[in-house]
Amino acid sequence: MAKEKTLDDLFLDTLKDIYYAEKKILKALPKMARAASSADLKAAFEKHKDETDGHVERLQQVFELLGKRAQGKTCPAIDGIIEEGEEIMEEFKGTPALDAGLISAAQAVEHYEITRYGTLKRWAEVLGMSDAAKLIEQTLGEESMTDEALTGLADASANEMAKAA
Repeated sequence: MAKEKTLDDLFLDTLKDIYYAEKKILKALPKMARAASSADLKAAFEKHKDETDGHVERLQQVFELLGKRAQGKTCPAIDGIIEEGEEIMEEFKGTPALDAGLISAAQAVEHYEITRYGTLKRWAEVLGMSDAAKLIEQTLGEESMTDEALTGLADASANEMAKAA
């Protein structure tokens, strides 16, 4: 009979999921930065790439705390979200709506990450992993700030430019 799965197993599985997601996001961000027409949006994607490097490092620290090797587990959700972003880049290339589309794609990524990190933080607390919870909380805060910054860029110009055309 198979061993019964526990919250520890679920925590590790979800950690592998978000680790895979962050690695995929690291590859996607430079493409998004190149595609963006607004200098502010390009800069936001570049800044978030640097932050994402830090998120990967923090996740590696959480794996270390668990005594596990840092490894990803294929995440069809992030693959799909990134694929949608690539479709937007192709379909809206050279149009005034491109930046609004890029922001929407980036926010879909952020919202996925926020749900994952929020859940991991709660589980880490329940499992008594306070050091892991602190590392995860730091990343959660950065993901939330990125989401707010993207909303600011959308409100400041991208949505109006897309509409005006």
